[in-house]
Amino acid sequence: MTILEATLLLLAGVGVFIAGMNMLSGELEKSAGGGLKRLLGKISNNRFAGVGIGAGVTAIIQSSSATSVMVIGFVNAGIMSLVQATAIIMGANIGTTITGILVSLKSLPISDFAMVLAFVGVMMTFFNPEKIKQIGGILCGFGLIFVGLELMGSSLKECEGINEFFEELFLKIDFPLLLILFGTVFTALIQSSSAATGIFITMVGSGALGLENALFLVLGSNIGTCITAVLACIGATVNAKRTALIHLSFNVIGTILFTALIWPLKSQTVSLLTKIPGGSEMQLAWFHVIFNVTTTAILLPFVKQLVAFATTVIPEKKSDGEESRQLKYVDDRLLKTPSVALMQVKKEVEYMAALAGTNFEKSVLAMQENAEQYSAEILEREATINFTNHATTRYLIKLSALVDAHDERVIGAYFHVLNDLERIGDHAENFYEIGMQMQQSGLAFSDNAKAELREMSDAVLRMFEIATEAFDNSESNRLGELTALENEVDRMKKELSARHFARLAEGNCKVELSPYFSSVVSGLERVADHLVNVGYSILNPTGSQSEAKKVLEEK
Repeated sequence: MTILEATLLLLAGVGVFIAGMNMLSGELEKSAGGGLKRLLGKISNNRFAGVGIGAGVTAIIQSSSATSVMVIGFVNAGIMSLVQATAIIMGANIGTTITGILVSLKSLPISDFAMVLAFVGVMMTFFNPEKIKQIGGILCGFGLIFVGLELMGSSLKECEGINEFFEELFLKIDFPLLLILFGTVFTALIQSSSAATGIFITMVGSGALGLENALFLVLGSNIGTCITAVLACIGATVNAKRTALIHLSFNVIGTILFTALIWPLKSQTVSLLTKIPGGSEMQLAWFHVIFNVTTTAILLPFVKQLVAFATTVIPEKKSDGEESRQLKYVDDRLLKTPSVALMQVKKEVEYMAALAGTNFEKSVLAMQENAEQYSAEILEREATINFTNHATTRYLIKLSALVDAHDERVIGAYFHVLNDLERIGDHAENFYEIGMQMQQSGLAFSDNAKAELREMSDAVLRMFEIATEAFDNSESNRLGELTALENEVDRMKKELSARHFARLAEGNCKVELSPYFSSVVSGLERVADHLVNVGYSILNPTGSQSEAKKVLEEK
């Protein structure tokens, strides 16, 4: 085999290997959506739990970079603290070592069988059930990893020129700091420490790279993988940038500690590693595991100090005015994990529902008391509702292109719920404006009218509670109660309108109050209609009661 042919084969092997890694990671991420939700739902201030969650998520999706970007998205959205994020990133570094162990299996007599899985997986993707397609994608990605490793190994073993080139290259840079730099740059270029470690393991197995030099390359790869997180925090919040810095600091500190330890004791370290069975490939893979587990064990007690360091290096920006609004729970970085992004969108919708509920309650008070005292908070909250509606809608449009048919239906429901909540916010603003106009005109409802409106608004508030509870918990057991209250509100609208006109006829009410009273009663009835849509959205995307009844009958 000529050097040109071997070089082309080596590049092809690297390409197939990285493609297999990406395919395996992507398919695992899709199929493990529920598992990711459960793991990330257990985020707490317990450092050990955070490390476990980080390791678990990364082991599932086979990408520490993806986990780090996801964590930065959570921090950017303000739903995860820096302390929590630091523990998870430490765990992600442990989880990513699974890939090295996987690659080192090539040294065992199973690689031929593993490569056949690429064919089996492709065949499975031709079947219709989505689950079978996902399993096929996982098997195909797994098989392609070994196909890529075999191609790389063949190019290195069958062409002495290639082997000699790498041997001479690493002889020239046979200096720990240069090797660490090489590993850092190489990993930054391909943006995957897992892929870089896999390539180094293959080179060690072929004899193109000595184990003593490979140790420092692996240390460098752990720094290089942070580049993805650094790029992900561009344009993010201050805390998201601090998260990326903590990730980088963690790996740099670990690399410094290990370099200081194994540099003067290089031969002794290699001698200890050679006692691990499975050959040099397995030995390098286990060194990667030892590095990340040891670094985590050493630095885990100093999480708060790492956070303090990042906070000092990246201080809060001085605000020159009102900060631009941003969504509370979602972030574009979470789109890399659609199942998690969808979970966070639900929280955003729940947040918007809480805003709309508060504004409704305050606006009803504004009509009956001094409207001006509620002015600032109602208008500010309404501006937040409008922003949340528009921004979340744009986010859902992006997310809809990344999900399966079931989640598409959920997204359809969220679109309708956002619209209903936005309309409720508009009605609340109208109630406030009515209160302001009446106050400026020196008008006020009679005590009887206030009592009637209070009774009707209380019924709507009970509907708020039931509708949001149904949406939050995806439970339909109280939807019958919601419908009954809507019918009660409809009855009140007719009855209150009749009473109002009776008072007008008797001269017990000012004519100037008539349009205000009618507008409020009609507005309350429309809010009730929107709340029914919100509640029934868990059964039907449009919130249609007739369609929802069909769903319940089918169950």
